[in-house]
Amino acid sequence: MKKWTTRGLIFSALFAAVMIALSYLKISLPFSTVPITMQTLAVMLAGSILGARYGTLAVLIVIGLAAAGFPVMGGSGGLAVLVGPTAGYIFSWPFVAWLIGFFAQRIKQDKYTFVKLLAANFIFGALLVYPGGVWWLAHSTGMDSLAKALTAGMWPFIPGDLTKAVLCSAVVTAVWKVYPIDRILNSDSGVWADGEKSTVIR
Repeated sequence: MKKWTTRGLIFSALFAAVMIALSYLKISLPFSTVPITMQTLAVMLAGSILGARYGTLAVLIVIGLAAAGFPVMGGSGGLAVLVGPTAGYIFSWPFVAWLIGFFAQRIKQDKYTFVKLLAANFIFGALLVYPGGVWWLAHSTGMDSLAKALTAGMWPFIPGDLTKAVLCSAVVTAVWKVYPIDRILNSDSGVWADGEKSTVIR
């Protein structure tokens, strides 16, 4: 197992900040306690750009801050958020980031990079979130039918999540051309990748 790198830890903290900032971009729906939020886009970006380990760490930082009471979930925080109607979605995010990162680290960059990233982000970043999220939403709010739970917690969000997956994949495809994922995974102070020497300007 490769060691943790200073650069990777810094990027994890930065992406945690991005996730917190994007949590304020949300739209409340009149028929659901689950808002449309851009935090899921941040989770996709974290996994795709930072890889499994650092992407997961970025998400865990945010969840840890929320548990400590900091208003990092769209202005809300505390244990109430982590046991509320949206808790099922929140606790799926570390697994989502890990899975996206796991596959991102193994994607070969070619003319199909965007398509492969899109598949990983939509399958793991959207579809995989719904089972736990919808189940906990129904349980915590006392919904008496699966149809109601899906209406409140899944069907309205699919178009938006697909759009986020497309946006994430486009951004990451462009980023990888100048900043491959290996630069974060295999680097530390002054070293960008394995076997590459740092350049010191004097």
